[in-house]
Amino acid sequence: MKKTATLLLSLFYFCSWAQEDAWVYFTDKPDAEFYTNNPLEMLTQRALDRRSTQNITLDNKDIPISESYILQVESATGITVMAKSKWLNALHIRGLQANIEALTALSFVDHVQFANHSLNTINKPVVASHSYKNNETFDVTANFNYGNSSNQIQMLNGHLLHEQDYTGQGKIIAVLDAGFPGVDSATPFQRLRDNNLILGGYNFPDRSTNFYTRNSHGTNVLSTMGGYVDGQLVGTAPDASYYLFITEDVSSENPVEESYWVEALEMADSLGVDVVNSSLGYGEYDNPNYSYSYAQRNGQVGFASRAAAIAVTKGIVCVISAGNEGNSSEPHIGIPADADNILTIGAVNSTEVRASFSSIGPSYDGRIKPDVCAKGQSATVSSSNGTITTSNGTSFSSPILAGMVATFWSALPNLTAAEVIQIVKESSDQYNNPDNLKGYGVPDFQLALTNALNSEMFLNERIIFYPNPVVNQLYIKGNNLGNATLFLYNNLGQRVLQVENIHDEEIISLESLSSGIYSYDFSSNSAKLQGKLIKQ
Repeated sequence: MKKTATLLLSLFYFCSWAQEDAWVYFTDKPDAEFYTNNPLEMLTQRALDRRSTQNITLDNKDIPISESYILQVESATGITVMAKSKWLNALHIRGLQANIEALTALSFVDHVQFANHSLNTINKPVVASHSYKNNETFDVTANFNYGNSSNQIQMLNGHLLHEQDYTGQGKIIAVLDAGFPGVDSATPFQRLRDNNLILGGYNFPDRSTNFYTRNSHGTNVLSTMGGYVDGQLVGTAPDASYYLFITEDVSSENPVEESYWVEALEMADSLGVDVVNSSLGYGEYDNPNYSYSYAQRNGQVGFASRAAAIAVTKGIVCVISAGNEGNSSEPHIGIPADADNILTIGAVNSTEVRASFSSIGPSYDGRIKPDVCAKGQSATVSSSNGTITTSNGTSFSSPILAGMVATFWSALPNLTAAEVIQIVKESSDQYNNPDNLKGYGVPDFQLALTNALNSEMFLNERIIFYPNPVVNQLYIKGNNLGNATLFLYNNLGQRVLQVENIHDEEIISLESLSSGIYSYDFSSNSAKLQGKLIKQ
């Protein structure tokens, strides 16, 4: 019976009347001038602030796809628009091969790329799974009582940052996954709910705002970052804020999931997200003609991989699970784990030995993959009903690491995304001798913090304000500041604080200020800085 089903499936895929998936790419963005002059029409203020902090200018990728182009494609014979990407200036479409090919007659269409690798790209050729969750198995100053989650945090020296009151506050993490049932009701997420740290989300497969639904894989993933049950589970970033995006449809494996993933990544960017975790990956699809060979896992072919590489240019750190195919006939990392300028995360056990299921590198073009590792074998997680249990998979090493990235970044909020990625790699125990099993190894986030604060980049070039958000004490650290001056202004533009004669290291009390967002104006012999400060 299984052979019969396989034969029928194969016949379906090779029939000329079968629906095909493809991406149609456009030549330009005719609305660029309007959006450039009105940036808040395409990005939130927080997204603009994140770019400003990292000296990132707006570019053509930020401009939305022309609505006129979308409407004309939607009205074409037999074409269904499934998803869109402004970064890649493309639509994911579905229809008969002939109808898709007919789109090339439109003057604004640059080329069409079929997801089916046996079909040709039409016009200018552009080189162009299953979810990693399939191999995961369940086994039924902050002084946190971590319980069984202590190993996965202490392995990264994350507890040392927590003890210094760096817990992800002020940073936003987007979780791209398969569903989040129970996050709105289960006890391990009560702390997130009580502190209004779930900022929102979206369900892309259903085109719905209900994201507390579908598969519980995302719930398990979120718990390793934001979960909290005293004495049982503490996430690596318990005070970060979160957006929850469903991009995975577990009922089938189709390239449209990649396009949902890219849509979610772009939405995260527009909302001002700092860190993205994705415990999903793509290699094999239901239609084998859509699947990716190892030769195509070079960061340049996968639709999701190309978008992931753009994220760092927007000031976002993308953290992606390496995959659970280490024991399979094709053990290499999938899509988008092959992307450049991201952190691809492998899995180790409690003693930092690589888990055998953890997918290996390198990327086909020879880059070190995975980048780093965290605990993914017998990781402590929460189920959707609030039960604290353990699970295996790079799906959990990835968010454990992503939470620590946010926590580290909350200590040094003026770092750029590219700097964060590099510093994390440099703190890892195999940095001087990386391999294709564990990459640069297991990071040490206390070492990362120490190295960053003592680096020439900070001592000679940077003036650091930390933490931000701040509770009562603001630390200012720099070099050759002379007699610097700090002014703070409230949201009405009124000066509420003036501090003079600031030297190279200073602690400033903000106890007299109410909670809120303040603007600062800092000037010294060598620098003049302006920005925003959040008082909690």
